[in-house]
Amino acid sequence: MEKNRKLILIAFALFAFVNQSAFGQGLQIDFSEFRLDNGLHVILHQDNSTPNVVVNVMYHVGAKNEEPTLTGFAHFFEHLMFEGSKNIRRGEFTEIVERAGGTLNAWTSFDLTNYFVLLPSNQLELGLWLESERMLHPVIDSIGIATQKSVVTEEMKQTRDNRPYGRILSETLRRAFLKHPYRSDVLGKDEHVRNATFEDVINFHRTFYVPNNAVLVVSGDIEKETTRALVEKYFGDIPTGTREITRPTIVEPRRTAEVRDTVFDNIQIPALIHAYPLPALGTKDFYAMDMLSILLTGGQSSRLHRQLVDTDQLAMTIQSIPLGLEDPGLKLIFGLPNMGVEIGALEAGLEKQLDRVRNELISEREFQKLRNQVESSLVNRNTTIASRATTLANNHLIFGDAGRINTEIQRYMAVTREDIKRVAQKYLKEEYRVVLHYLPKIQ
Repeated sequence: MEKNRKLILIAFALFAFVNQSAFGQGLQIDFSEFRLDNGLHVILHQDNSTPNVVVNVMYHVGAKNEEPTLTGFAHFFEHLMFEGSKNIRRGEFTEIVERAGGTLNAWTSFDLTNYFVLLPSNQLELGLWLESERMLHPVIDSIGIATQKSVVTEEMKQTRDNRPYGRILSETLRRAFLKHPYRSDVLGKDEHVRNATFEDVINFHRTFYVPNNAVLVVSGDIEKETTRALVEKYFGDIPTGTREITRPTIVEPRRTAEVRDTVFDNIQIPALIHAYPLPALGTKDFYAMDMLSILLTGGQSSRLHRQLVDTDQLAMTIQSIPLGLEDPGLKLIFGLPNMGVEIGALEAGLEKQLDRVRNELISEREFQKLRNQVESSLVNRNTTIASRATTLANNHLIFGDAGRINTEIQRYMAVTREDIKRVAQKYLKEEYRVVLHYLPKIQ
C-alpha cells in the first residue's frame, strides 16, 4: 500500500468528477443501484471498453469515528484486514490477486476507508469472493494485531514523525480543532495503537466493518444481470451489523482570536502555514472556496505563484490546499520562503494578496480562465474504471447520491465572481485562522 498518501494529501482525492470525453459529448456515466437485505448498497457501472474490472468496497468509517483515546484505528484496520480470512491464509490475499494478473490497494481518510482490486474481467468472481471474505470473516487474532501494530507505528515514524515537515498537518489540526475529532490526523497516536486491547479492536470492527455501513461498486467489463447474481451469491448472506453506528455530532466552535505559534523541527528551510475554516464538502461555499484555492495557487500562472514566487521572489513555493471533509474542514496555505527571506516578509506578502481577494472582485477575464481551469481539472478526474468506482462509492456514502458523478461540475460552474469575493471575506478572517511558523531546531 502506498505510504506517502497517508499524509496531507489523503483527503484530497475525495472529489466526484465526470469523464472528459463523456462530458464533452454531453453524455453521462451510466450506473445502476440496488440494496441487499443486509443493508449493503451496490452500484454497478458497465464499461466494456477494456477487459478489466474493479471491485471496490468502501466503508463509512475514518479517523473522525475514533474515540479520543483510540486514534489511528481506522488506518490500523486498513492494514489489519489484509491479514487473511477464514478461507484465505495469512498474507495470501495479495498473492491471490497478483497471481490472477491483478493489483490491489487501500486507503483511509478522515471520513472513509476504501479497499479495491483491479482484475482481468474473467476474474470478476474471484474479486467478489475476496472482498466478501474480507467483510464476512476476516481473521482478527493476536498474531495479526501484533504484526500490524508494528507496521502502522513504523509507518508513523517514516511518513510523519521522523520526516521533515511530516508533522505539519498534525500540528495544525490540533490547534485548529479543539473539540471535533478532526483534531487527530489519520495515522493517530503511537501509544493509542500500541496500547489497544484485543477487545478494543474487536469492538471497532463489529461496529463499523459491516454491510450496512458499506457500499460495493463493481465497475468495468461486466454484464449487469450476471454481476448482480454474483453479488447476491457472495454478499447476500453476510449478517447485518447490529451495533449502533455513531457519527460525530460535535460542531467545532468558530474561534474568535487568531492562534499563532512557532514549531521547531528537524528541517533546513522554514515554512509558513496559514489555516482557515473550510465549509463541508457539498455545500455551496465549499465550491467557491475550492475555486478560490485554484485562483490563488492553481499552477504557475496563479496569483500567489506569479506574485510571491516570480515577481517578488519571496517564496520558493506556495500552495493553497483545501482539506475538504464530510464535516467542515480546513483550507491550508503553505509556503517556503526564498533564500535570505525572513518568514515575516513572506507572510506580509501573503497577507497583501489575501487582502486583494477579500476586497476586489476578480476580473471577467481572470474568472473565465479560472472556470476553464476548473472544468479541465474536473472532467479529467474520472478517466478510469477505478477512479469512477471510487467516485461513485464516495458520493453515495458522503452525500447519499452516487449520481453526483454527473452533476458535480454544474455546482462549480454555478459559482460567481461575487461568490469568490464573499467567501474570501467570510472565511479568510484573521480571528479565524491558525498561523504556524515552522522553524529549524536551534542547534
